[in-house]
Amino acid sequence: MIKTAEFFVSNSDYKKCPKHEAVEIAFIGRSNVGKSSLINMLCGQNKLAKISSSPGKTQLINHFIINQDWYLVDLPGYGFAKVSKSMREQFDKLIRAYILNREELDLLFVLIDSRLEPQKNDLDFINWLGENGIPFMIIFTKADKLSSSKLNKNLLTFKKKMLLEWEEMPRFFVTSSSDGRGKDELLTYIDELLKTLSKLS
Repeated sequence: MIKTAEFFVSNSDYKKCPKHEAVEIAFIGRSNVGKSSLINMLCGQNKLAKISSSPGKTQLINHFIINQDWYLVDLPGYGFAKVSKSMREQFDKLIRAYILNREELDLLFVLIDSRLEPQKNDLDFINWLGENGIPFMIIFTKADKLSSSKLNKNLLTFKKKMLLEWEEMPRFFVTSSSDGRGKDELLTYIDELLKTLSKLS
């Protein structure tokens, strides 16, 4: 359960991110996947993470402190954001440097738009995480935009595509920021993770 959520700091370099011994969970996804809306839903605040009609507005590593206990990180999106090639490369470098080198990072949630066919840049990114041994789970967003049959069909298609490269499908959650779907399940999992990691430390 999230009782308090406050913006902590933004950085353009993972080396400048705060050093701490708390749990750190990051969220990432293709541009316009609904990442800011999901973060706001989870935290019960409408304006914690800034939402824009223009994809690619998150350009920094944004740390939020949750319940004065753990950190939620909002990472820049990847994909088709309407920015220059050099800017996309800069985002890509920033993201990958954080993911590969951030010792405080405990888990990465990769957001996938449930309305779409499997996208190459999503699959490539997930495969890259696997190749580098990065712990991650998948969150399918915008589930309210589909009928249940179409949603299930899309999830099955994505799973089949992943199983061409993976032995098993990583754990995933199905969410909607509009109707709150998946919120309780996701927060319950995060609470369990926090308890598990605190026992290990």
